[in-house]
Amino acid sequence: MFYIVTDTTADLPKSFLEERNIGCLPLSYILDGVTYGHGVDLEPQEFFSMMRQGKMPTTSQINPEEAYSYLSGLVATEKEILVLPLSSGISGTYNSFRIAAGDVMNEHPDCRIEVVDTLCASLGDGMLIYRCAQMRDQGASLDEVLDWIKNNQFHIVHVFTVDDLFHLMRGGRVSRTAAVLGTLVGIKPMLHMDNEGHLINIDKVRGRKKSLHALVDYMELKRRNYKDYDDIVMISHGDCQEDAEYVRDLVKERFGINNFIINSLGPVIGAHTGPGLVALFFMGESR
Repeated sequence: MFYIVTDTTADLPKSFLEERNIGCLPLSYILDGVTYGHGVDLEPQEFFSMMRQGKMPTTSQINPEEAYSYLSGLVATEKEILVLPLSSGISGTYNSFRIAAGDVMNEHPDCRIEVVDTLCASLGDGMLIYRCAQMRDQGASLDEVLDWIKNNQFHIVHVFTVDDLFHLMRGGRVSRTAAVLGTLVGIKPMLHMDNEGHLINIDKVRGRKKSLHALVDYMELKRRNYKDYDDIVMISHGDCQEDAEYVRDLVKERFGINNFIINSLGPVIGAHTGPGLVALFFMGESR
């Protein structure tokens, strides 16, 4: 049985990672002059509270040395490893793992490390990990799981909305003018992750409540021939649990789905989206 590795941007609950025997390497972030992510961390509520107070965090990818140290420590007991990191479209973490995996396999030719560019983020990566762990635990080989990823990773739909346009402005997703004008009239953007792993604006809605309904409307549009994958839907949020639960209840009411993972957005992704994000992840016809 192969071992699965991801990073903290997958935003899966720690309990899930422990139950499924999945390794997780942290990315770092700096807030108010303190570096977090390697044994020292902030609770999401505290992190987002500091952002609301005007603190501006910065983040850093996993570097090749960190990835090498982690993977080289695994190969003594794990001979087949599948690494599912954050999309290369928004981080260099994938490339660091790829470089490190090559070095480790050169030193340990009896091991196999497959590093997949998930082109996913947050619980989109979490959804991919969930499916791969499910297949592995049911006896699928590493090659069978890799084939499934190849055929299905672009059917993992990410759609989200944010409450504060200024954090998207900092990341270059909207202009300052659009952020100012949009805030004045209550515009809430809808974004998704495309097939290159980039965050793309796809729509805008006036008002928070309408934006939450729009997430579920998008799900209805995309899920048509993927109803067999209704065994789970995932929702991440930037310190707005009630809004995440509101979206959950809309999904339950409209589609009859009852199995959810709802989890807070981690600080690394949250640093770029800010508090108030609500993201919906499910299997659909296309992203």
